[in-house]
Amino acid sequence: MSGETVVRPEARATGPLGWDSNRNAMKIACSSASFAREIAAGTMTQLEWLDVCANELEVDGVIFDAGQFPRADADYLAQLKKSAADLGLTVAGVAASDLFTASGAAHIERATALGAPLAIGPAPNANDDADAWGAFTTLATVRAREAKRANVTLAVRNAAGTVCTTSADLKRLAKDVDSSWLRFAGDDARLSNDDEVRALRPKTVIAWHAITNFETFALAADPEAKRLVDRLARFRGFVVLGGQATPANRGAYHAAIERFATFRARSLDPTVYQNL
Repeated sequence: MSGETVVRPEARATGPLGWDSNRNAMKIACSSASFAREIAAGTMTQLEWLDVCANELEVDGVIFDAGQFPRADADYLAQLKKSAADLGLTVAGVAASDLFTASGAAHIERATALGAPLAIGPAPNANDDADAWGAFTTLATVRAREAKRANVTLAVRNAAGTVCTTSADLKRLAKDVDSSWLRFAGDDARLSNDDEVRALRPKTVIAWHAITNFETFALAADPEAKRLVDRLARFRGFVVLGGQATPANRGAYHAAIERFATFRARSLDPTVYQNL
């Protein structure tokens, strides 16, 4: 590989296996929610979106958003799963805004059909009902049992305006539900400092980040990408890079993801990627 410094494993030995196998482990995913307008308008199908993810955006994995399914029968879900496999894409999860409602169990079944290890959703919206937290944790406990039976892990997003927005909320939820099948889908924009991110990391199975500006994201002077990489430097899961991608700005979205992939590689292992 011309121009690239190759470092033998023994030259960077730090871990118990003889070298640091966690370097560069963070993977990049795209959610179909980023293409919600095109899919809703009928100008893009989910199958076409998968092709864009693999051959245009070149991400590692995908998140199917429940709002974009035109149908959910077994044959159609099998077609999506097969297409993702053919394109070399990992189905990282199924996201649903109503996962923690009475109708949420259906999304666990959908995740199973797609071969997705995660069902991802926000907590209910915050309100003044004194019993809201208790009702949520009761339902989350039931949903965790359903998830265990299906071998699908639940991941709670700390979305704005919900009863779980802070690290303290997520920790309280984990304590009250007390299930290893309930984990976090951390949105770093909702977490105020690096210590909060690190404290939640053992139970974080997927990370979420909405790109503020496609045009400037991951440029040399951009602090947003640097903060994200610093916070997730030892995270082995997917980071979902979101934002509304339209025909007018899709090129900028692609460029932003491409820059981030290079920035991530250089930042996490400068000894190997110093010449990128």
